[in-house]
Amino acid sequence: MQAKAIKDKARELGFSNCGIIPAETFTEYRKALDERIEAFPMSEGAYRSLEGQIEPPEGGKSVIVCIMGYNQYKTPENMLDKIGKMYLFDGRLPYTEEHRAGEALSTYLKTLGMRVLEGGIPDRWAAAKAGVGKFGYNNFTYTEEHGSYLIVHTWTVDAVLDYDPVCEDTTAKQCSEDCLLCVSACPTKALCGKFKMNFLQCVPAIATNTHGIPDRETMEQMGEWLYGCDACQDVCPMNARKQTNSEDFPLLAEFAKYTEPAYILAMDEEEYKRVLNPRFWYIGEDGLWLWKCNALRMMINGGDAKYNPLIIEACKHEDARIKKVAEWGRRKLGI
Repeated sequence: MQAKAIKDKARELGFSNCGIIPAETFTEYRKALDERIEAFPMSEGAYRSLEGQIEPPEGGKSVIVCIMGYNQYKTPENMLDKIGKMYLFDGRLPYTEEHRAGEALSTYLKTLGMRVLEGGIPDRWAAAKAGVGKFGYNNFTYTEEHGSYLIVHTWTVDAVLDYDPVCEDTTAKQCSEDCLLCVSACPTKALCGKFKMNFLQCVPAIATNTHGIPDRETMEQMGEWLYGCDACQDVCPMNARKQTNSEDFPLLAEFAKYTEPAYILAMDEEEYKRVLNPRFWYIGEDGLWLWKCNALRMMINGGDAKYNPLIIEACKHEDARIKKVAEWGRRKLGI
């Protein structure tokens, strides 16, 4: 009875589906990590950091998995093909309906006498095993309703519940040997085969890596993506006509100006820490220089002459990293 009540509450709160499975070791996830490490040793550290999600939190008996789509939201024109949609429509932001729904369900579980346990599990794997989504070759989770434009919420609790059948076939049926559009679309070839991903070569990872700037070839491959990348999702047939553009995401239109490349180049540390970093936090508080490098790369690869004076001016920047990107751009554009 509790399982049905949880699912009914999830739908009442706006989740489009909910599944419940036993909290057990994610053996397939362990195998997938090991395969990635063997294939891409340069990304071993990134994959090792995920090993803590293989085992459920201590005392965990059940995993509750809920999904909610974000394919209904409109993308502001200046953010289109510049910022990944999962970052634009981030359901973790405290002023969103998605966040409030997650908090409300967590509270509801506690009213049923359950403890919600701390500790991560692989959300996408949990969704696939619970039967509320399927994997595409690009490693995203898909549903018929939302495509891959969805948020997965998970809760591990200390209660035994009635479980859904654990799915063994976790791959989307539309993925076939004849369709590798997502692989072909990957700009940096980080996605190099079905379920084969070199994490540190993926555009979102490069664009938020605060340790340095990529080489010239990689910067060219990254194109005009400022933060994130949707290339593999946008070409996927399972995402065709999934975006309805029927709703405005809270405060996004008002925020759009802060992601203009010229605005980012002029931004100071105080405004960055007050406005931009709290909204897009994968680049840390000390990462304004990286935003400026990304903005320059976006200008350079876009080739719009209106930005040439800004690129030339950035060649005199006191930060050597920003200066290096600007000088690359000046040579590339011949200005």
